[in-house]
Amino acid sequence: MGIRYVGERTAQLLVEHFGTMEQLQSAEQEELESIREVGPKVAESIFNFFRGKQNLKVLEKLRKAGLDFKQATARAQRGPLEGKTFVLTGTLPGLSRDEASKMIVQAGGKVTTTVSKKTDYVLVGSDPGSKLTKGKKLDVPTLDEKQLLALLGR
Repeated sequence: MGIRYVGERTAQLLVEHFGTMEQLQSAEQEELESIREVGPKVAESIFNFFRGKQNLKVLEKLRKAGLDFKQATARAQRGPLEGKTFVLTGTLPGLSRDEASKMIVQAGGKVTTTVSKKTDYVLVGSDPGSKLTKGKKLDVPTLDEKQLLALLGR
């Protein structure tokens, strides 16, 4: 796609973490930085790419031409978290946010980048950001890493 500093490996990590172009486009810089092997410079480049008007025009043309921006690998649909939507915030003590996201998806859940009324849980680590505040305003239940692992039966 021509995103500065993003090669094949980083692109694969982004696909694994977000699954769709729409989720990647809506990601905040903080979430991008939470992905293993993505530092501040790369996260800023990705974030800025999806704010560029010309880049958005190109993406829209590709969509209209029939390009499917969804992750090609199959995602788990059944499991203890089936149908549940999670938002992650802060630093988890024993898992990276990428690892936690993968575990949720493999158990049938979905990870999004913004809290809404449709969010089932906010997974909270240390130094949480504004997502926790928004989750509280919307009365979204919160979980810590230990509670997530219990939901997963681990």
